[in-house]
Amino acid sequence: MKALVLEKQHVLSLRDIDLPSQTGPDDVKIAIHTVGICGSDVHYYTHGAIGKFIVKAPMVLGHEASGTIVEVGAKVKSLKVGDRVCMEPGVANMNSRATKLGLYNLDGDLTFWATPPDHGCLTPHVIHPAAFTYKLPDHVSFAEGAMVEPFAVGMQAATRARIQPGDVALVTGCGPIGIMVALAALAGGCAKVLISDISAPKLKIAAQYAGIIPVNITQQNLKEEVEKHTSGWGVDLVFECSGSPRVYPTLFDHIRPGGAVVIVGLPVEPVAFDVAGAVVKEARIETVFRYANVYDRAIDLMGSGKVDLKPLITATFDFNDSIKAFERAAEGRPTDVKLQIRLDH
Repeated sequence: MKALVLEKQHVLSLRDIDLPSQTGPDDVKIAIHTVGICGSDVHYYTHGAIGKFIVKAPMVLGHEASGTIVEVGAKVKSLKVGDRVCMEPGVANMNSRATKLGLYNLDGDLTFWATPPDHGCLTPHVIHPAAFTYKLPDHVSFAEGAMVEPFAVGMQAATRARIQPGDVALVTGCGPIGIMVALAALAGGCAKVLISDISAPKLKIAAQYAGIIPVNITQQNLKEEVEKHTSGWGVDLVFECSGSPRVYPTLFDHIRPGGAVVIVGLPVEPVAFDVAGAVVKEARIETVFRYANVYDRAIDLMGSGKVDLKPLITATFDFNDSIKAFERAAEGRPTDVKLQIRLDH
């Protein structure tokens, strides 16, 4: 089957590769329609690894996807041929202790599309468990369906934060995940969300949304902006989405006493963590690794119209231009938020 294959660091090819083709009794076969390019996909392309996950053999990329069911397994009752769906790319061992605790995203046996050694979904058809496949509302497009996966990260962060109605939040980092987190925080009950970055184009994109207040830290003092919007009290919540070690020394300066910091971005090196700054405010610290039990709620929010992710889709490429799409993604253009690849059948 033809697929976009990462052969090794910096080397992509669009070629045939052997992939699973047999639909099991609990599986569905999906004709892939749209796939988003994630920062992790790009990082595997440019660096060949993320932490302990190292590309040691050719790997199909892509994990943000939507499509149409073309075949269902004998035991599948919840879905049917013709259903428009999106897929949760992480598949857990349903009998593991973590899964039984509801923490299936932390299951040690979990497989995840386009995470070595598991192939991704940038190919015309995939086999996937029905339990991790979700029907899209009729008025939610395939392009939006492929945005559910990154938005689920925002949903996980908002859930971990334990938002109270009227909370004020700060998001550090205005990349795709940072904006998704800000939107999820607003949907979860935040009155307003400040979002900080050094990229004026990305902040301009975030500013399209009511309730999001952009802060360009090359021109504005973040602490002063936080104080201005909280009457000097500090934000209730900080969501760290940049992954930058430079953020950490002052992270706890921005929260109110008893506030919380939710760490979403993954630093690529050790960070200076201000333990004393956290302790004197009795700050609660939460961490986020992917997501669990939020996909259906993310879809419902999008279907209700309360969350509109369409403005974040910058450009769409044909499947045959997948390599060009990744080359552009690797450029890191400041005006790009989400690039997508469309497969026509």
